[in-house]
Amino acid sequence: MIVETIEEFAEQIPASSALAGLDLGTKTIGVAVSDGMQSVASPLSTIKRSKFTLDADALVQILEVRQIAGLVLGLPRNMDGSEGPRCQSTRAFARNLDRIINRPITFWDERLSTVAAERALLEADTSRSKRSAVIDHVAAGYILQGALDRLRYLRVND
Repeated sequence: MIVETIEEFAEQIPASSALAGLDLGTKTIGVAVSDGMQSVASPLSTIKRSKFTLDADALVQILEVRQIAGLVLGLPRNMDGSEGPRCQSTRAFARNLDRIINRPITFWDERLSTVAAERALLEADTSRSKRSAVIDHVAAGYILQGALDRLRYLRVND
């Protein structure tokens, strides 16, 4: 089930279950997961993209092994907030994935998540080759952490 807002997503997921965040790129999918208390996002892995079915199989395996209750996909809006071709591609991926998995899916504005991830890796003095290997799942961690922080805020102020 695809839900457009984080508020709707909060209603669909158990409060004590792990979530996954995805940073969808044209060549890779960065994957991050949360702890069961939904407080901390941890970068997990990067899936090299090929065909949708192979990409989805790799994701389903992670979802099953990690007992993931819901997915947060980074939505690459333009800087002015509008949606371009990359947003359409992300939404199409979500629709296709929704046919395969039985978990809520929502979107999180990912503007500047890769910039933040790059900055963090530079501050950690990560080499250029290592940065390129981990940037996507570190960006997925930023996306998921933003959603987790919002979920926590919603639950505290509910």
